[in-house]
Amino acid sequence: MISTVNVNGLRAAARKGFSEWLGASGADVVCLQEVRALAEQLPAEVAAPQGWHVVLAPGAVKGRAGVAVYSRADPDAVRVGFGAEEFAGSGRYVEVDVGAVSVGSLYLPSGEVGTERQAEKERFMEAFWPYLVRRRAEVEAAGRELVVCGDWNIAHREADLKNWRGNRRSSGFLPEERAWLSRVFDEAGYVDVVRALHPGVEGPYSWWSYRGRAFDNDAGWRIDYQVATPGLAARAERACVERAASHDARWSDHAPVTVSYC
Repeated sequence: MISTVNVNGLRAAARKGFSEWLGASGADVVCLQEVRALAEQLPAEVAAPQGWHVVLAPGAVKGRAGVAVYSRADPDAVRVGFGAEEFAGSGRYVEVDVGAVSVGSLYLPSGEVGTERQAEKERFMEAFWPYLVRRRAEVEAAGRELVVCGDWNIAHREADLKNWRGNRRSSGFLPEERAWLSRVFDEAGYVDVVRALHPGVEGPYSWWSYRGRAFDNDAGWRIDYQVATPGLAARAERACVERAASHDARWSDHAPVTVSYC
């Protein structure tokens, strides 16, 4: 079982309920994004919880980005980044080998149309694409599988966000972003595991703005994915979004996306 969640600041999430969620989790691997902390800034029960091995790749810019992988088994190998010089040390990607599966935690940049943030997002996508192509070929040649979990910051289809008509010119639902994600599935050959298990349905959403009543009205976006090589995707049995019971019970603006693999 693999879970992924953007914690929107791990120190804050730990105060609100992340530690309790992790303690109750049945996952073998948990991927985190937007950690926004160094290991020494985290409480001991978060930085090194009992029963977990933790790999943390913080961002070089204080208080920004940061990804992590918690695994029950000690990883056989760890890779930080994906070879792009601009994004080295950005805290946007870390990958571990656990048994026959490589698990990546990805925090693709969010954007804002007409700003440098959007340009950065586009450069990241351009740089990450060849890595995805190369890594699939490498892992499959070695008889292994790969799943890239995380906050991809793109809603792929109209079914992946509630108010899609009003967001057609918004970062995260731009035609060029959606086309890039289509290439990940159609050309690079990866599988959107949650969508494959839930075809033809709205959502299930994984992010809701803290503004207004987005959570209460389920006006969300599905931007957190588990993107797997076909062999691993075929082993997916169940997928769910661990949506909090109420707005007050949330410890992040994202909810964990969990998949059980046989």
